[in-house]
Amino acid sequence: MNCIIIEDEVPAQEVLIGYIEKIPELKLLKVYNSALKANTVLQNETVDVIFLDINLPNISGMSYLKTLKNPPMVIMTTAYSNYAVESFEYDAIIDYLVKPFNFERFLKAINKIELIKQDKVLDVQYQSINDISKTGEFVFIKVDKTLHKISLNTIIYVQSDRNYVTVVSKALNLTFIDSLKNWTSYLNQSNFLQIHRSFIININYIEKLTGNLVYIDKQKIPVGKTYKEDLFKRVKPIN
Repeated sequence: MNCIIIEDEVPAQEVLIGYIEKIPELKLLKVYNSALKANTVLQNETVDVIFLDINLPNISGMSYLKTLKNPPMVIMTTAYSNYAVESFEYDAIIDYLVKPFNFERFLKAINKIELIKQDKVLDVQYQSINDISKTGEFVFIKVDKTLHKISLNTIIYVQSDRNYVTVVSKALNLTFIDSLKNWTSYLNQSNFLQIHRSFIININYIEKLTGNLVYIDKQKIPVGKTYKEDLFKRVKPIN
């Protein structure tokens, strides 16, 4: 994938260059310190991904993105998390990286692009709670050009299926590209527990347990052998 960097801070440029060099699939065409300077390469070359800062001289990254008729996929890079919700308005924006971000977080964004390319889905976007909500009380998920705000305490369970995750809440079910591993870290409250390699549940919604099954929201969810001990430590009978 051909990519360019639009970033006016040299240290941030160097971090991105170093990360890009670690990924064979990425080919860095050019680094720009101003968005307007990137017009030529976008007109004359095939650019698959832009790493775009928000605070730039002359024109902001968000404003510049509005001027592009058919923009490539965009990964925003910024020191400010308060722009994350606004970024959902742009279909081209695949992910939103809050500085300083590590290589693991960068790689997650690149993997998301790979999944989108494979499935040809640009309408499925996901923004992690770490990038949007510092309160740990809710999460925003965008599916089919609709931004959904879900309170974490209404989430009943989260299920993974290959490269997709389904979040089942009291109000709605949403399926989008992500991994259960990410949700293990997002749902770090005491009422959430992983009970299977494909399931995280909210123990407040458990109806009953029988053998290796948990009944929750009228669903039978299996309990994996390696997770059973932790489950029964959390759910103790009174007799």
